[in-house]
Amino acid sequence: MARHRDMARDADDDLFETGVPEGSEAAVPAERRRGRGALSNASGRFEAYRQTVFDDGWGGDEEATPPLRTTVMEDTTRRIITRNTSPDIPFDRSINPYRGCEHGCIYCFARPSHAMLGFSPGLDFETKLLAKPDAARLLAEELRRPGYEVAPIAIGTNTDPYQPIEKERRIMRGVLEVLAEHEHPVTIVTKGGLVARDADILGEMGRKGLARVALSITTLDSSLARRMEPRAATPTVRLRAITALTKAGCPTGVMMAPVIPGLNDHEIETVLAAAAGAGATSAGWVALRMPLEVHELFAEWLRENYPNRAAKVLRMVRELHGGRDYDPAWGKRMTGEGVHAKLIARRMDTARRRLGLSNNRWSLRADLFRLPPRPGDQMSFTDLL
Repeated sequence: MARHRDMARDADDDLFETGVPEGSEAAVPAERRRGRGALSNASGRFEAYRQTVFDDGWGGDEEATPPLRTTVMEDTTRRIITRNTSPDIPFDRSINPYRGCEHGCIYCFARPSHAMLGFSPGLDFETKLLAKPDAARLLAEELRRPGYEVAPIAIGTNTDPYQPIEKERRIMRGVLEVLAEHEHPVTIVTKGGLVARDADILGEMGRKGLARVALSITTLDSSLARRMEPRAATPTVRLRAITALTKAGCPTGVMMAPVIPGLNDHEIETVLAAAAGAGATSAGWVALRMPLEVHELFAEWLRENYPNRAAKVLRMVRELHGGRDYDPAWGKRMTGEGVHAKLIARRMDTARRRLGLSNNRWSLRADLFRLPPRPGDQMSFTDLL
């Protein structure tokens, strides 16, 4: 962790002022954050010092405040499969090829995890990324461990595996190649149109009952999408990815995540209809949740972009979570409770039935799993048959 913290400070020292008192403003000028989701870059909750942005009286020197650039560091993790025992999610293991996400979705529940690396859940989350270049090798090793029990691996559960840097890094592609070689089941959720690049692998796995993909589409409004998830693929591109994967043979669905009362909930039926028209066979949803720093980041963004609606949206979101900004209780955190939650669920169910969509609770095959031979391995008797 200390190594990551030092690397982050070296990458952009002008963002890390020291000795700043608690509660200082961390707003970043608009010209620096153009094309980003968050408006500020407050220090992580574990840091001893706070950062601030202030006018030093020397006037506007544009070269002193260049636009924020994306920097990518290497994550030297020794394990790639993460386990969980949460009773309200349908998987017990996942893979995240990247930490942080350049998509910049302002509502992303994963933002607080960046504070554990010594970074800010704000703009750092979108601009200081960590890649796991050894993911494919580590995965192949873990799948060979004695006693490994096969169950679907979920990808895209924290940060997006098809964010822009995947085009160059191809880490997700390597992970899929290993899974295909082992005939191991996988589920993927993404906002990245780049997933269509891997239709060759996912199509073959899908036809075998080994892969399912869900494209996350929050809105068909290009203006809202551009503000709310600035570097994610456009809604049109995501719909095209559904079509490409479906044609390749991989069952594909849509996730409307998150549903935000007063902001995008009026689009439930139109989003599902567009996805069904593109070839989706299933649909799911998740209510907006605002753990830890996400609440302030989202509220700040709302006041900037939709000042006339901000108070109403925040009030309705709190009503979803029992009057709180976020209720982490299992069984409630994903869907919320109360009048708004019931109405959203009813509308989703009605639209699904009308469009012939199932829910996103997929079952995948685990009986095809195999360990492919490696150079130097002795052939077994069954290999000779």
